[in-house]
Amino acid sequence: MTMALPWMESLPVWGDGVADGKKATKPSSQAPVRLAVLFSGNGFHGSEWWAKGSGKQMQVGKVLAPLTELREKMVFIKGLYNAEALKGNIHSSQTGNLLSGAPLASGGRIHSGTSFDQLVARHYGKSTKVPSLVLGCEKSIPGIHKNYSLLYSSHISWSSPNCPTPLELYPALAFDRLFKDQSGPGDKSVLDLVLTEGKRFRRNISLTDRRKLDEYLNSVREVEQRIERADSRGELQGWRPTLDQPNVPRPADGIPQDLPEHMRLMCDILVLAFQTDTTRVCTLKLNNDISYLRFPHLGVDHQHHDLSHRNNGDYLKVNQFFLEQLGYIARKLDAIQEGERTALDNSMLMHCSSMMTGGHDATKLPVVLVGGGGGKLQGGRVLDYLGKPNRKMCSLYLSMLDQYGIHRKKFGDSNQRLAEVFQRSQS
Repeated sequence: MTMALPWMESLPVWGDGVADGKKATKPSSQAPVRLAVLFSGNGFHGSEWWAKGSGKQMQVGKVLAPLTELREKMVFIKGLYNAEALKGNIHSSQTGNLLSGAPLASGGRIHSGTSFDQLVARHYGKSTKVPSLVLGCEKSIPGIHKNYSLLYSSHISWSSPNCPTPLELYPALAFDRLFKDQSGPGDKSVLDLVLTEGKRFRRNISLTDRRKLDEYLNSVREVEQRIERADSRGELQGWRPTLDQPNVPRPADGIPQDLPEHMRLMCDILVLAFQTDTTRVCTLKLNNDISYLRFPHLGVDHQHHDLSHRNNGDYLKVNQFFLEQLGYIARKLDAIQEGERTALDNSMLMHCSSMMTGGHDATKLPVVLVGGGGGKLQGGRVLDYLGKPNRKMCSLYLSMLDQYGIHRKKFGDSNQRLAEVFQRSQS
């Protein structure tokens, strides 16, 4: 912890006192914009993933029924694709580069590309305890499928081309990563944190400078106390997390045997992480691309991969179950007020899959965005890129990276943005 001090006549001055010649700026009064990416493998029901119209009049297919009440905060995007996903084979080579657009190594070797969520985490996650939270609800699959490692089918977040970001399957361990050893200096006064060093510093300055230092520290203490008093009255003095510690108990050890409970716990942890500002970047992999999950709670006694090829009413139930998780997260965030906006207004949630349907069609990918992006993402829209020259997933990622202050000339296979996605919201 460091604190800037006023000029002291008894101390030597080196340079102008500011390394980059810039004055410090006050902390932003705006809440941070969070990013969450949800993934469910094997695509969706062939005839029920659609949306048309706009605003309150938007109509959606049955897969998206769980998001009906969120239509005005949703952007439905159709027609995007990853060119590299069409060059390999099915499943692994359609999933391992979903968030990077990178070419994949075959023959059992591992080489993909750093995913865009991890670029956000490196740049934007420096302000939080956990740069990014990578959650999953199904274990990674070992082995090789059609000459490609199944590691690609099991991970969407990649910290580097050779290393998928470690996946947390255990709700209790995810909780611990966010909040274990939480007791620290966070709630202490700024002055309390630097008091010991300040006493040592005070011995080495003149009497005049000691008076100046005392006056300065007293003024800082007074400002701190005024902020505390204003906060106790409910006045907004810049943005602060709505929670400073978890408001739910630590989950039990192990992986819940009940799939709905497992997914719901992970959703709650994601919301809690955003609400406490413990992280601002999260991916949640609901299942693998080649998934063996079963859904007895839905009355469906088939593995997910097998269901994806049937494309029937049972598969529709499973699709809706996955979208219910996105809806649950969105509604919880929308119930959290942050100044004039809600936590959902200050977030971007993306749900995507590795293919459009279980028939391995990756020529167009299902993508939906929910949230306000801090006032930069206007909902209630359908964007259709089919037949357009720029319809690359990485063009979407370049646009999304811009919203986090990460301005790159190129990402993956694209050097263009999708300018239509981010129109400033009227909220």
